[in-house]
Amino acid sequence: MMGGPSKLRYNAENLQIVEVKQGKFMEYVDLEGIAQPKMTIKINSIESGTVDSIVAEEGSMLKQGDIILILKNIELQRAINDERDELLKKRTAHEEKLLQMERKSSELRRNILKTVYDLERLNKQYKLDQEEFQMGIKSKAELDVASDEFNFQQKTTTMLLEELKNDSLMNIIQSSLMENDMDREEKRYERSRERLDNLTVRAPIDGQLSFISAIYGERIGNGTSIGEQKVIDDLKINTKVSEYYIDRISLGLPATVTYLNKKYYLKITKLNPEIKDRMFEIDLVFVGETPDNIRIGKTYRVQIELGQPEDALIIDKGNFYQNTGGQWVFKLDKSENKAFRTNITVGRQNPGQYEVLSGLEEGDKVIISGYGSFGEAQELTLK
Repeated sequence: MMGGPSKLRYNAENLQIVEVKQGKFMEYVDLEGIAQPKMTIKINSIESGTVDSIVAEEGSMLKQGDIILILKNIELQRAINDERDELLKKRTAHEEKLLQMERKSSELRRNILKTVYDLERLNKQYKLDQEEFQMGIKSKAELDVASDEFNFQQKTTTMLLEELKNDSLMNIIQSSLMENDMDREEKRYERSRERLDNLTVRAPIDGQLSFISAIYGERIGNGTSIGEQKVIDDLKINTKVSEYYIDRISLGLPATVTYLNKKYYLKITKLNPEIKDRMFEIDLVFVGETPDNIRIGKTYRVQIELGQPEDALIIDKGNFYQNTGGQWVFKLDKSENKAFRTNITVGRQNPGQYEVLSGLEEGDKVIISGYGSFGEAQELTLK
C-alpha cells in the first residue's frame, strides 16, 4: 500500500463493496435463544416418611400418575389401624342400637295389638251388658262397672297408639342422626386411608423427570421438595435482550426462527423488565408449527421484529460504522477505480443492514470493510 495522508492505493480484492439499494427495510433484533420447558412442576411429598423405594429415574419420561417413589411411615400405619378398629367398634355399637330400637318398637306394637284386641272384646261385652240392663237382667251398678272398664281400655289404647306414633318419629330422627354420625366416621377413616396412598409419590403431569433428590432410607418431611418434572411437549425460547431495546420490546411482538432453511413463527409471552448486566430476559412461544427435533437446551437464532417492513434506501452492514460512526463512507466513482469520502446519515439498523437517510442514492457502490487500514485517507485508488 502507498500514498500520502489524503490518498491511498488499496487492493480492491481485499475490500467488500456493496451496492446501495431501494428495498424493504425491517427493523429487528437478532438474538441467541435457548429452548426451555414452558412449565416446570415441583414435586413435593404430601406425607412424611422414610424412602422405601425409588421407582423412576432422572430423565425418564412419565405419564401422569406414574409412581416416582414410595415412602414408609410405620407410625401412620399404626394410627390408621387404630382408627379402623375404632370405626369397627362404633359400627357394631350402631347396629346394636338399631336392634334395640327395633325390639322396643316391636314390643310396643305387640302391646298395642293386645290392647286393641281387649278393647274390641270389652266393647262387645259392654253392648251385651247394655242389652241385659234393658232386659232387667243386669243392674245399673254392673253396667257402670262395664262402662268404666271399656272407657279405661279405650283411653289406654289411644295412649299406646300415640306412643307408637311418637316412637316411630323418634326412631326416624335418631336413625338419621346415627347414620350421619357413621357417615362422618366412615369419611374420616377414608381420608386417613388416603394418607397411606399419599406415601406413594406419583407424577403430577405428563413430562420428563428432570431430577429427584431422594435416597433410600432418607427421612422426608411432608411438603418437602423431592424433584422436578418438565413439560417437554410444549417448549419456549428464552433469551436476553440489550437494555437499549427495553422500550421497544412488548408482549405479543412477533419473532421468527429459521432452522434447516425453514422459518418458524413465535411471539413474546413474558417480559422481565429487571435489568441485569445491561440485559433483560424475555420468553417466546411458537405460534403454529414447531421444529420437529426441538430439545431442551438447544440454541436457536431468534429475530424479533420491531415494526412493519418499510421502503427505504439500504446498505449491507460492515465495519465502516465502527470507524466512522456512520457519518461517512467511501463511495466509488463511475469508473469504480476510485472511492471518495462521502458524508452520509444513517438511520435505523438491523443485524444485516443500515437505513441510509441522506448522502447516497440507489445504485451507488460503497466500501463497507477495511476502514481500520485507511487511516486519514480522503481518497482511495483501487487496483
